[in-house]
Amino acid sequence: MNQKVKDIMTNWRVIALVILLIFAYFAINGGITPRFWDDGVTIRSVLYNSSAARAGMENPSPKLTPLAKEKIIAVNGKSVTSTVDYYQTIQTIKANQTVKLDTSRRSYLLTTTSPDLGLKVYDAPTNNIRKGLDLEGGTRVVLKPAEAVSENDLALIIDNLQERLNVYGLSDVVIRASSDLAGEKYIVIEIAGVTEEEVKELLARQGKFEAKIGNETIFLGGKKDITYVCRSADCSGIDPNRGCGKAAGGYGCSFFFGITLSQEAAQRQAALTKDLAVIDDDNGRHLSEELVLYLDDKEVDRLKISAELKGQASTNIQITGGGSGTGQQQAMTNTLQNMKKLQTIITTGSLPVKMEIVKIDTISPSLGKEFMVNVLLVGALAILSVIVVVLVRYRRIKVVLPMAFIMVSEMVLILGFAALVGWNLDLASIAGIIIVAGTGVDHLIVITDETLHGEVVSDWKRRIKNAMFIVMGAFSTVLASMLPLWFAGAGLLKGFAFTTIVGLSFGVLIARPAYAAIIEVLLKD
Repeated sequence: MNQKVKDIMTNWRVIALVILLIFAYFAINGGITPRFWDDGVTIRSVLYNSSAARAGMENPSPKLTPLAKEKIIAVNGKSVTSTVDYYQTIQTIKANQTVKLDTSRRSYLLTTTSPDLGLKVYDAPTNNIRKGLDLEGGTRVVLKPAEAVSENDLALIIDNLQERLNVYGLSDVVIRASSDLAGEKYIVIEIAGVTEEEVKELLARQGKFEAKIGNETIFLGGKKDITYVCRSADCSGIDPNRGCGKAAGGYGCSFFFGITLSQEAAQRQAALTKDLAVIDDDNGRHLSEELVLYLDDKEVDRLKISAELKGQASTNIQITGGGSGTGQQQAMTNTLQNMKKLQTIITTGSLPVKMEIVKIDTISPSLGKEFMVNVLLVGALAILSVIVVVLVRYRRIKVVLPMAFIMVSEMVLILGFAALVGWNLDLASIAGIIIVAGTGVDHLIVITDETLHGEVVSDWKRRIKNAMFIVMGAFSTVLASMLPLWFAGAGLLKGFAFTTIVGLSFGVLIARPAYAAIIEVLLKD
């Protein structure tokens, strides 16, 4: 028996499998020590112009692995072990209070303007496997260009949307181009931890912002004409001159924020105002024309131009607008939300074409946790059922144990590869893993039957070769059927195709040849 174990452990196919399993473990765990008992909360995003942002906290990079993201350890010296702890703690914080925040990187001192610190958090992950929206909770949006676009324009739209979402304070975002079998182009956006209303208008709106005097455009949104957009409290917020007041059906409020124009845009303004007349009335001294603001070709506001700006190439402009609500607090919230959207669009500029929302899916985090529990339960029952059936079929423990080991190994290799390349595992991906497990059992049974009950030949290598020929044929068939699913349904089935192709490839090229080598040693008398 010792000689058989030695033969197995020195077989190059088994060695290759063990090496890949070690790599997969490190990719999943991020180190040697298991992290299953880790607690705390991880920062998902940092809102702009919030207490946390002013203290120097930054949005986590989308390229970071889950375990590498910044974790909150304590608030004001009180240990934080879960999101419940965190939100219960910050509920006791008042405005204009200094808060000490200890994280896995450093300590921060925050001066609050409201009880909300400006952080979105979630329970700290215990591994580097990225969970998709089905398991994590969040919003998936499928966008379609309103007109035909080139690959370059599609890439430009993706870059613009990524910048918009980052500026808006959303960092845990996946944006990818996709297409269906008919060749229609789509953009799929997955945003963890947010609701539909938070992103709907921001994504669908083309964001064509322009300011005109008469019919002449002075400046457009984007970095070419606008070099700076104020987001700090000293030059943006509720307009102190116009404030809030009762309006039809509720309350209305006004906002303001400053922008800095490029020298070219300021010169255009000077050229268009130098011949305008000066009017002196109840509104003070101003020019005869107004600066009219348009968003997606719709007028959003009109600004009086001070007489002092006549013919002057001023680079400092103040943008105003408003919002409404049934109550004053709601009106202020909606007004600040409108200001934030406009600031984002002015900063990033317009999309090359208008986007249409094809589909929005929103999944709550609690439902995602239920999905995860069910997936783990179904996976465990599937493996147990296979082991029982195989044990009844062969009644040899030395067949069942290697088969169970290979099945688990293939799943670990899939998860390790997904963690390494940053692939998000959703329900479609989990379905692919189950398919891999099912086809894997089929292939392992073929190898076992060929070895035990194949034609009577003395050459064991020929028996194994016959079995692997059948396995490779089945693999080629499944691979050919998976490739169209990569593009079907605007790429929403890509996770299923990805895990199936990757799992089958690891199985056929690494795990199942290792099983064949193990069976050859164990069953050969």
